[in-house]
Amino acid sequence: MKYNKKALKINIAFLIWLAAFNFVPIAANAQDFATAEDWFPQMSTSGTMDILDSQGTPVIPFVDLTIRNPQGGQEVAFSLQILLLLTVLSLAPSIIILMTSFLRVSIVLDFIKRALSLQQVPPNQVILGISLFLTVFIMWPTFSAIYTNAVQPLAAGELSVENAYRQAEAPLRNFMFSQMSREITGQQGVLQRNSNIELFMVMRELDPPDSPDDVPTYVLIPAFILNELTVAFKIGILLFIPFIVIDMVVASALMSMGMIMLPPIMISMPFKLILFVLVDGWGLLTDQLTRSFM
Repeated sequence: MKYNKKALKINIAFLIWLAAFNFVPIAANAQDFATAEDWFPQMSTSGTMDILDSQGTPVIPFVDLTIRNPQGGQEVAFSLQILLLLTVLSLAPSIIILMTSFLRVSIVLDFIKRALSLQQVPPNQVILGISLFLTVFIMWPTFSAIYTNAVQPLAAGELSVENAYRQAEAPLRNFMFSQMSREITGQQGVLQRNSNIELFMVMRELDPPDSPDDVPTYVLIPAFILNELTVAFKIGILLFIPFIVIDMVVASALMSMGMIMLPPIMISMPFKLILFVLVDGWGLLTDQLTRSFM
């Protein structure tokens, strides 16, 4: 009698499945397997599987988030401190980019990349990483002063949040003023004329400042940003000049030889790289950038 192999295979698979799922020892008492813990001893009562170490203790900590009414003023103050901390963390990228040396360094490094006619080398992530670590190096005294005068006393309970903010604000203001031609004499200092500060003071209809303390922080920050953009573009112009000369020489040589269809950038870029490497361009650029903030 002719048989179907496919049907036979299906029947055999069904019999194996039936035997596997019915191979359960029948308990003499129904209470022997009444709970899930009898079958799965590592399963907790909530239905989750505990991950245990060699001593039998859980290795994953229990994390709970509870929202309830505060029991006192201290818990309210603690909640406000957490909210303030989250706000500062959300604004940290803007603070690092716009209130430190990061803005000038990143723009200058991007200028040198364009002056060398480099498209993808080094990548933008590398440029931003170099700018970040150079910013940490340049701003380290300022960050140390903020940590010593504001963060440590606040953590020890010696300062309130408002006083800690004032102590953290002072080193940053000193740094921004130092980049805008501020001469420090004694504690008050003498404020030199600065077009950017005057611009924003006039826009806010404020009186001309007699000292740095008369300049509000919300005026100082945009004035500092404009100052950094101006300085960075001035440095970029100086960086472009020697490489433009190389481009002009190469373009003139190609035209004199009749190679009009050959892009000059393909010939000038190796000469630019050779010049940049021979004069130790990265070392000189880093040294001068760092000294521009001192």
